Amino acid sequence: MAHWIYRISNPTVRLLLFLFSRWEVKGKENVPRSGPVIVVANHMTMVDPPMLSVSLGRYAQIMAKEELFRTRFTNYIMSGLGAFPVHRGRLDRQALRIAEKALSDGGVLMIFPEGQRSRSGKLQKASAGATLIALRNGVPILPVGITGTERVSGIRSVLHRPRLTVNIGKPFHLPIAKGKEDRVARTDYLMKHIAEVLPEEYRGIYGSRETP
Repeated sequence: MAHWIYRISNPTVRLLLFLFSRWEVKGKENVPRSGPVIVVANHMTMVDPPMLSVSLGRYAQIMAKEELFRTRFTNYIMSGLGAFPVHRGRLDRQALRIAEKALSDGGVLMIFPEGQRSRSGKLQKASAGATLIALRNGVPILPVGITGTERVSGIRSVLHRPRLTVNIGKPFHLPIAKGKEDRVARTDYLMKHIAEVLPEEYRGIYGSRETP
């Protein structure tokens, strides 16, 4: 069951998006109504996670950098929003257990594979975390492209109601990987699916390759 913080923040985020942006969700029919799914998306600003969460229409647990959980207060708030910490740059077994528990319970797991915000707005090289979890659990992956949040930077920007778009693609499964090199290829395969639901100018290093 969603924490009380989530139950309050969800309608609040919706209201703020309605009032201060031109928020549009495309492809919402592609979100599975039930069952486990890993949602993967590009990441540019702090607006992305809450906007994506309310766009899905399902409660999602979010993998977030552990730096956001270092005080009791932020830990309580982040946990209440459905987030859990992951130590980047190494295999975090505790985060892996939490992620797999969310999926085994039939829930939604949200991951930003780039591992950090893109300052340029273009896709950056991704880590293999989402790939590893998807391969270990055999669950579908839902690719999402977010645009417009890079223009949200203070009071003046929201007064102009920037256009924010969440473009949800069709779910897909990763082909089975046979080793480390294969996992790298599967990660590129995953990222290409995100690139395909983004305009060309956002695709970055994944813009010139075709999905296998």
